[in-house]
Amino acid sequence: MAIKTGWTGRFFEDFQVGDIYPHRLGRTITQADNIWFTLLTVNPNPIHFDAHYASQTEFGRPLVDSTFTLALVTGLSVADISQNAINLGWDEVRLPAPVFDGDTIYARSEVISLRESRSRPHQGIVKVRTIGYNQDGVVVIEFMRSILVYKRDHAPVNTQPEPND
Repeated sequence: MAIKTGWTGRFFEDFQVGDIYPHRLGRTITQADNIWFTLLTVNPNPIHFDAHYASQTEFGRPLVDSTFTLALVTGLSVADISQNAINLGWDEVRLPAPVFDGDTIYARSEVISLRESRSRPHQGIVKVRTIGYNQDGVVVIEFMRSILVYKRDHAPVNTQPEPND
């Protein structure tokens, strides 16, 4: 029986300006996700975890922590964009619509620019614009992200030991 290698992600040579990657997976956000992330990040804003308080706002219910939305949409893009990269940062993060528990979030990214790294010849810099949107197609987050991507022949090898049978 042949061993089939799985997806190993894109390398610098695989990107072209204008390419759009619809990220395959979506993720439904639960109340537990929101509460845990709010607690993990020590965010004391009651709009994220106090239903009574949140009911008195224009939203009428708790909002999902916006940094969770940023982390989630970034994570949804990793297999397509940054599996072979180092994150350099986010710019122009916008939150045009609220996110609530029960929403399912999807994402897609567009390659905006790319260039070879001047200081690291075995890598290049790719800039993407990513949007996250809910089950109704409403954009809930958009941002620019810059990543330092390995060139194919210079990436670390992700090897696994063989199991002992």
